[in-house]
Amino acid sequence: MEMKEKKEMNGDAEKAADDTVSHEKVGLKQEVGLLSGVALIVGSMIGSGIFVSPKGILRETQSVGMSMIIWLLCAILAMTGALSYAELGTLIHKSGAEHAYLNDIWGPMPAFIFSWTYTLVIKPSIISIVSLITGTYVVESCMSTCDGNEQVMLMKIFAALSIGLICFINCYSVKWANAVQVIFTAAKLLALVIIVVIGFIRLFQELYRTGETGYLAANTAFIGSSPKAFSYGIAFYQGLWAYESWNHLNFVSEELVNPTRNLPLAIGIGIPLVALFYLLVNVSYFTVMSPQELLSSNAVAVTFAERTLGPMAFIIPIFVCFSTFGSANGNLFASGRLPYAAGKEGHLPQVMSFIHMNKYTPCISLITTSTIAVLMLIPGDFDTLINYFSFATWFFYCATVTGLLYWRYKYPDLKRPFKVPIICPIIFVVASVYLVVAPIINEPLIEFLYAFLFIVAGLIFYFPFIKYKYSPKFMDSFTLRVQKLFKVVPTAKRSSSLAK
Repeated sequence: MEMKEKKEMNGDAEKAADDTVSHEKVGLKQEVGLLSGVALIVGSMIGSGIFVSPKGILRETQSVGMSMIIWLLCAILAMTGALSYAELGTLIHKSGAEHAYLNDIWGPMPAFIFSWTYTLVIKPSIISIVSLITGTYVVESCMSTCDGNEQVMLMKIFAALSIGLICFINCYSVKWANAVQVIFTAAKLLALVIIVVIGFIRLFQELYRTGETGYLAANTAFIGSSPKAFSYGIAFYQGLWAYESWNHLNFVSEELVNPTRNLPLAIGIGIPLVALFYLLVNVSYFTVMSPQELLSSNAVAVTFAERTLGPMAFIIPIFVCFSTFGSANGNLFASGRLPYAAGKEGHLPQVMSFIHMNKYTPCISLITTSTIAVLMLIPGDFDTLINYFSFATWFFYCATVTGLLYWRYKYPDLKRPFKVPIICPIIFVVASVYLVVAPIINEPLIEFLYAFLFIVAGLIFYFPFIKYKYSPKFMDSFTLRVQKLFKVVPTAKRSSSLAK
């Protein structure tokens, strides 16, 4: 009996080996064009942030004028970071963004720690938060008569269903995922256009009636601004949450058509477009609500709609659902490529880098990220978790862009298809150091230590499994069974880092 099972296992292994050879050149297809790239950036960035963050920024800055400046500075910071990443992305033609860049510049240990932190916590948490907001608006719009506990349960069920639907779409077809991103990006831009048009009608009415711009007037906008320099670090975190995903196109650079042209061009279109809408929407909010009213609102966009749209106010929660669903789709599309890239480098189980033999999607990576995101729905509140890990996020951003400066010094004559002005990475690195240090100095909490210890705990796995390449005996049979179950095959590993 044992001999028979062993023979069958050997036969399966030989068949899998044949499949590996026959699919040796299988890889992710270049199906992300310029429009899809812009939609990925815009659609991922515009999620819940513009509907939630204005309150947090105003609370920390304590004035309308300073809150608007924070929004503008966040846009500039995101742009300097994205342009720096564009240079790296045109040099290192690999998916995975920071993982690929840290690995090639600083070595496998920082790359593994990054993939450990992002795969297990950061990206699944973001997908969970955005999906939970989708579920919240669905339940509050359609099932507001349920009691509190039932509402919470229904919110999580709808959030889990939305994650499952997004996972299916992304596993089934890259083209489907791109189409969803384009459609929902158009829907959320329409929602922002509605808010901007209404807000500016109110602004011009105020100008015509009184000759003033209310809370936006230059002589009153900065009254009461916070004098605490380090408190602005928290305000930046709130604003940068709305700009999160500025680096998403770098996660899918292997799938980008003509990346040398389209990566910097999509960034140059997408981020300024988002920044323009964010500033105009904030202006619109302050034409309808006072700072005190905005601070007391739990859902700024909904309060705005109730004040201006009357019986049609329900359309804004619908558009918020579109916005968060599209953002979750973009986040999964991009972040699902991180375990894929880490698996190719041996920093996660190799099966993570396998793609579907017919659909050409990294379905194992996508399913893993989605499963963790669904499990994170169980506890409840993720905002605190994200705040505590934000300093780690910006540490990795800082390490990545510092690597760009290091390569400028190490490889001064290297042909760079896209070269960002040196002032951009310098500004970004200085700002990143501030964002890592300021919240800890302003409010040193034990949770920051817990987050740091979690990150360092990755070293427990790094040394045996990555550095010394220990592989458990069951891993080969596990990989084989996953291959057979999901019809996935290995992809060819890219050996060259630097663009020729």
